[in-house]
Amino acid sequence: MQNKRYPILNTYVNAISMEETITEVEKIIKDRKPIQHVVINALKVNLMNEDKELKEIVNACPLINADGASILWAAKKLGVPLKERVAGIDLFLNLVKVAAEKGYKIYLFGAKEEVVQKVKNIFLKQYPALKIVGVRNGYFNEEDEAQIVEDMAVSGADMMFVAFSSPKKEYWINKYLKDLHIPFVMGVGGSFDVVAGVTTRAPEWMQNHGLEWFYRFVQEPRRLWNRYIIGNWKFVLYTYKVKRMKNVEMGKTL
Repeated sequence: MQNKRYPILNTYVNAISMEETITEVEKIIKDRKPIQHVVINALKVNLMNEDKELKEIVNACPLINADGASILWAAKKLGVPLKERVAGIDLFLNLVKVAAEKGYKIYLFGAKEEVVQKVKNIFLKQYPALKIVGVRNGYFNEEDEAQIVEDMAVSGADMMFVAFSSPKKEYWINKYLKDLHIPFVMGVGGSFDVVAGVTTRAPEWMQNHGLEWFYRFVQEPRRLWNRYIIGNWKFVLYTYKVKRMKNVEMGKTL
């Protein structure tokens, strides 16, 4: 995938489709060498500008997908050949389907106990053959982590989905990746809540027009004001700053 990996803003992105991403995940499972998967959006780019360690963690990931419409917009402005958005929740759901079809074993980690159990039951009802080898909520003390990781390591999982918020999920996965012995570990944010029906996703037409962020914002405007209104404005300004710097560099080269 290195020939389809491009620098963008303060990070990188793999310019591949959903189908190509799933093919890469299956190669990773076959190879059995643990990798951390991430998706990038405006929020994560903003966080990486403020958090050097997070930036290093994300940029070390061999497979980075464009989650948000904001990344597609920035790619167009910066001349990055990114044609398709691979939203984290869509990749998660597609991988669960593939796991059921091909016998891959999955581990669900995060969210509240009632939520993750509901996600498990929904998936098993949808895919009776699905092999869920571990389920654990996201509430624990630091002193419990060693035992939790040990239990995960002996689960035999091929894929683990971690439903923490950013940057907690990136930090946690990076810290324990080698100890988990799970080939593919992906942070899925609030996806368990969506699957369980705790929160709702934007209608498809809004997703297709890059308005999923607005749908979430109107649901919780006070809580999400900084993330979406202030954050998106910061992202736009940063994109134009990078574009201006690239133009200056090109002018010097010419």
